[in-house]
Amino acid sequence: MKIISFMLILLGISCTENVARSASDAPNLPVREMRTGAEKIEDYLPLIKGKRIAVVANHTSLIGPVHLVDTLVSLKMDIVRIFAPEHGFRGDHGAGETVADGKDIRTGIPLVSLYGKNKKPSAAMLADVDCILFDIQDVGARFYTYISTMHYIMEAAAESGKEVIILDRPNPNGFYIDGPVLKPEFRSFVGMHQIPVVHGCTVGELAGMINGEGWLADSLRCDLKVITCDGYAHDSLYMCPVPPSPNLTSPEAIYMYPSLCFFEGTIVSVGRGTDLPFCLIGYPGCPSGKITFTPRDIPGTVTDPLYEGETCKGHDLTAFGSIYFTSARRIYLDWLISMYHESDMGERFFSSPGFFDKLAGTDELRKQVTTGMSADEISRSWQDDLERYRQTRRKYLLYPDFTE
Repeated sequence: MKIISFMLILLGISCTENVARSASDAPNLPVREMRTGAEKIEDYLPLIKGKRIAVVANHTSLIGPVHLVDTLVSLKMDIVRIFAPEHGFRGDHGAGETVADGKDIRTGIPLVSLYGKNKKPSAAMLADVDCILFDIQDVGARFYTYISTMHYIMEAAAESGKEVIILDRPNPNGFYIDGPVLKPEFRSFVGMHQIPVVHGCTVGELAGMINGEGWLADSLRCDLKVITCDGYAHDSLYMCPVPPSPNLTSPEAIYMYPSLCFFEGTIVSVGRGTDLPFCLIGYPGCPSGKITFTPRDIPGTVTDPLYEGETCKGHDLTAFGSIYFTSARRIYLDWLISMYHESDMGERFFSSPGFFDKLAGTDELRKQVTTGMSADEISRSWQDDLERYRQTRRKYLLYPDFTE
């Protein structure tokens, strides 16, 4: 593909404004009229009316410009408790920051954190609840922890005999699947399921898979209902109406996240602490690249970012991200391979090899990079596992699929 060859050249000279292109111009990905599950109030209001409700939500849980919780309160629904995932209920916590219990500042509803020490509701937390409403925007990457929170919600509900209602939302990376499939021994909060890095499911489809494949503890199944989106298909282009988390602030960052997140286990900064997180890569003394950036503390977004106050040299990949992923529909490994070799640091390039392996879901990717395998060779090594996953995924699709 000419466009991919062109982008490979850009890796060596950085991306420039001359190749900037709107993600909305992506080829072969139509833009459709859509309604999220949350917007279909008429479908789920009868399911929750008269019941005591727990809501799992964050700042993306919107019905138009109004938060789901605020909408339900205005409709006199009985919300007993709000469960808050990573980044908090109103989306004002940076990556890895502790989310404290308390009360929602707008409604006064009790707020329970599910990020940090307590990731799963206890039986006591659900004792006065009849059903749990889950509404969070996902970005389609295995290590995006909202799907881990959903797993624990489903598991706790199954153990306590409570119903879970998923208000589904489109997946902005739902137009492909790729990457290594997680091996069980590398299971962690950043990867709980035997799915590839880019899983190609909405949260509703993934919830069905978790239930149907017996992935909850003791192979439990929860009482699950999914309020599907209208108008969505997996070949659709979907632009999130608000940033899904503090460091995914643009469509380009969302597209690049599955490829760049591997760097979180290496010496390379992905631009946390800048105005372009997950659009920049670099580190002090990087031998390539034409741009510099200096990470800083940004309240509500990131504290103590890697290389805080230090000048990093590297690449601005924004223009690349606006074109490559919607065209090639695959993870891009050349950055990782190139920066590993040019660093001349060997294994020390992986500053946190254990975390890198958790993100990859296997130790094979790290070993493949260090032994000199090419991106194509590494990608071919995933294909048998991906084909088995495709067969599993098909059983749980709720929307028309993309064509490969």
